[in-house]
Amino acid sequence: MEKNRKYLSIAFVAILATVVLITVVGMLTAKKPSLTLQGEVEATEIRISGKLLGRVDSFLVREGDDVRQGQELVVINSPIVEAQYRKSEALHRAAKEENRKLDAGTRRQIVEASYQLWQSARSQAELAEKTYRRVLTLYRDSVVARQRYDEAEAAMRSTAAAERAAYEQYLLATEGAQREDRVAGQSMVEVAASGVDEVAALLVDARLTAPVDGQIAAIFPKRGELVAPGAPIMNLVVIDDCYVVFNVREDLMPHFRMGGHFTVSIPALGRTDVAVEVYYISPLGSFATWKSTKEAGSYDMRTFEVKLRPLQPVDGLRPGMTAILRIKN
Repeated sequence: MEKNRKYLSIAFVAILATVVLITVVGMLTAKKPSLTLQGEVEATEIRISGKLLGRVDSFLVREGDDVRQGQELVVINSPIVEAQYRKSEALHRAAKEENRKLDAGTRRQIVEASYQLWQSARSQAELAEKTYRRVLTLYRDSVVARQRYDEAEAAMRSTAAAERAAYEQYLLATEGAQREDRVAGQSMVEVAASGVDEVAALLVDARLTAPVDGQIAAIFPKRGELVAPGAPIMNLVVIDDCYVVFNVREDLMPHFRMGGHFTVSIPALGRTDVAVEVYYISPLGSFATWKSTKEAGSYDMRTFEVKLRPLQPVDGLRPGMTAILRIKN
């Protein structure tokens, strides 16, 4: 009996030791389960808008269409801006003609008339001078009175002044506009030209084009609706610029560093080997009730947005697809 009890004790100890050994070995060799993160594929979106106030005349594309850079997308009709353009062009032409008149100088007929007036005044001045000399000789011989001498002298001086004035008018007609007037005229031409350029820049947006290759995701206004400057007309998705976005708890952030490489799965494509690189980590964490550690007297977890870009182009990758990332915990 005692012998049986001894064997039972030995067997129990052996079994217990075996269980403990197996448990320890299992704990040491067991692999920690990997953590799975689910993200979403996104792409760069461009809002197509213009500076022109007007109504949508026609759409040249539809939602879902693939477009190329420079392709026309929509036509906007703006009668008000078109009228402003015609007005600015008319002002520009008027300014150029006025400046051309300044550059051309005084008309030939006016110059000729000024010359003839000067010659007439010159002849009268010469006649008055000769008359004065004759009267001076007679006055010295006491033939004429002092009054006649004074009249002859005054007439000579008056005609000489008139001749100088006529000569200055002739010079003014031949020289044309002053330098200041010419500069002012040229400046007015430049102001008018800038007005034309300003309105022309607005009219460029009458036919909006695609800035890059992409796909039309959404069109907001309907044909005939009024659109304001800067208001979005359609969204253009750049399919070639897709990236993956994950919301990562801050306790998992040690796994993510700028420039870090990972491999993600894209179930929609049946791909499990898409290589990606971290190129953006949100500088500010946002609050989310993913996990609370208050029970341990610590803090609430926050999340960070992490963006990863494929290292190679992925055929068929589109925004909205699910991305799976598995990391070892």
